[in-house]
Amino acid sequence: MVNLKGKVAIVTGGAKGLGRAFCEGFAREGAKVLAVTRKDIQGLEDTIKSVRALGAEGEYLQIDVTSRADNEKMAKFAIDRFGKIDILVNNAAFYYGVERKPFNEISEAEWDMMMSVNVKGTWLPTVAVFPFMKQAGKGKIINLTSEVFFTGSTGFVHYVATKGAIVGLTRALAIELGPHNICINAVAPGFTDTEASRTIASVEKYDTSKTPLRRVGTAEDIVGATLFLCSDDADFITGQTMLVDGGRAMH
Repeated sequence: MVNLKGKVAIVTGGAKGLGRAFCEGFAREGAKVLAVTRKDIQGLEDTIKSVRALGAEGEYLQIDVTSRADNEKMAKFAIDRFGKIDILVNNAAFYYGVERKPFNEISEAEWDMMMSVNVKGTWLPTVAVFPFMKQAGKGKIINLTSEVFFTGSTGFVHYVATKGAIVGLTRALAIELGPHNICINAVAPGFTDTEASRTIASVEKYDTSKTPLRRVGTAEDIVGATLFLCSDDADFITGQTMLVDGGRAMH
């Protein structure tokens, strides 16, 4: 259990899967939540219904994380509604339904979409919330990367490349954000049972023989690590990448 009572958290890609689990996790710990996404508005509404059912304040907003103007709108909305921004979770990603294929058969359009959503869509929300965290003198930012950065993944070269970029982005930003008392870290899930993962591979048939804990991850596994990094208990942790993969990759 961590205490996030009164904190304000923004979660990108908050309509389903890990995004919804993050929103619910923040709500259980007393935070106020703004969930955003580009397409699945019904999913966003369902997420916020769940947040409110847990007794927390919650709002949703349709934005495109690759748009500077939309991200500025997101930050302003949070400030107007809640008065501050304590936490940003950069969870939005191009992952759902991505077809595995050899690196030389990936179209340029798909490559560019992957880079835009996963990397630019992590950088721009951070740019948008920075002035408000700087003014407050504190903030927590979590970027979602992946175990595949450490292990590789056949037929997924563009996705793996973006997740490596997020590790680099996190480290570089930690240096620039540190003087403002803003901590930024990355969480790297292993294969996790979510709606999106089920469009990529069979959860039931996933080989866990190389995973010391002998199971796939659950959304709650990832939420627990993220909530800790967003808490005051993690005030001296920044620029790090936390693997949450049952021990499959170690560093």
